[in-house]
Amino acid sequence: MEITTKELKRVILVAPVGRIDHQSAPELQKTLESLIDQGQFKLVLDMSGVNYISSAGLRVLLATRKIVKRWNRGDIRLAHLQPYVRDTLELVGFTRIFQLYDDVVEAVGSF
Repeated sequence: MEITTKELKRVILVAPVGRIDHQSAPELQKTLESLIDQGQFKLVLDMSGVNYISSAGLRVLLATRKIVKRWNRGDIRLAHLQPYVRDTLELVGFTRIFQLYDDVVEAVGSF
């Protein structure tokens, strides 16, 4: 999996590409934890390049949200989800936990 980050005015845009599964989830977690350690608590994940997410990936998202919500009114927003990933989030009830956006601009503007 490839992960790029981009610092915007109010948020950090994180764009993982590929599958988020038991092999790649630790890499995503490490990237997100590094951003949090740098004082970044407002995160937007551009999920347009993610075609699959497993329970390991879901745990990373949930754990990250829990951490950023504690600090400075932080949050994690998910943007541009592929249909399979959106279906997975709906199936496990994450659509009630996370704010989902159709595009990155909307997600960034929501902060």
